[in-house]
Amino acid sequence: MISRITLLSGLALSITAHAQTSYPVKPIRIIAPFTAGGPVDISARILAQKLTEAWSQQVIVENRAGASGTIGTDLVAKAAPDGYTVLLSSSAHVIVPSILPKLPYDAIRDFAPVSVMTSSPLLLMITPTLPVNTVKDFVALAKARPGELAFGSSGAGSSTHLTAELLKSVTGTKMVHVPYKGQSQAITDLIAGQIPFMFNALPTVIEFVRAKRLRALAVTADKRSAQLPDLPTFVETGYKEMTTGSWYAVWLPAKTPEAIVTRWHNEIVRIIALPDVNTRLRDLGADPVGSTPAQFDAFQKAEAVRWQKVVRDSGAANN
Repeated sequence: MISRITLLSGLALSITAHAQTSYPVKPIRIIAPFTAGGPVDISARILAQKLTEAWSQQVIVENRAGASGTIGTDLVAKAAPDGYTVLLSSSAHVIVPSILPKLPYDAIRDFAPVSVMTSSPLLLMITPTLPVNTVKDFVALAKARPGELAFGSSGAGSSTHLTAELLKSVTGTKMVHVPYKGQSQAITDLIAGQIPFMFNALPTVIEFVRAKRLRALAVTADKRSAQLPDLPTFVETGYKEMTTGSWYAVWLPAKTPEAIVTRWHNEIVRIIALPDVNTRLRDLGADPVGSTPAQFDAFQKAEAVRWQKVVRDSGAANN
């Protein structure tokens, strides 16, 4: 006689196989929890276009910005775990809980990690009118004017916020945080001189640097960027602690069937390896990744611990 366990196991395998072969059967929403024009939005639209072509189903990007990305993220946390509502966010996903501990969701438990799509170093950007040309000059100016220099970010707890807090900590300077709902408006104000500096992911500002509308002083990578080879690293300027960056990834709601998680992972890996996509991402200064769900899960947990320490040591939760 076939045992009840065997029957249940067979049923589970049948359901998994069905999910793998039939999904998707209706339009999909990729929730980008930041404003249009930033690296999260750019990544989401690249992915959505290729998925629409591959799956013959409309994959739509919805920008649900606000509250440091938590509004859109909460929407996905509470969505049905059927693969039709997806989160594409940044490293802010695991950083924000250290800044805003009373969130309506758990950034780890309420999501199924799928894959890191890309990673990118950050640039220390200044408005062209700021009278400095090097990181050394910038730090000297900040020390001479404590509490006067303000920096923008894409929101409290974002990598653009905490990288600036890290700079404050390692240089012993005092500067003021001005959070925005996303990078687009912050960059606009930076170009206009409304804020003197901020950190930005390379893909969102590389064209402004090339057009000399913004000036970059250093990159947070451990080696120079192929896109901006004349730009020094922070290591070269004497601040090895500033080796960091941002990453962009996909999550599904917790309890999404493993077959659907696997299908998303496989598609992300396939898409970022396509010659046109790979070239576009690298031209923007982003490095394609494509980690497995298990690798991504271990990585996001390590990142959460790392940035918790930065928040604690810098006092960023109070800024």
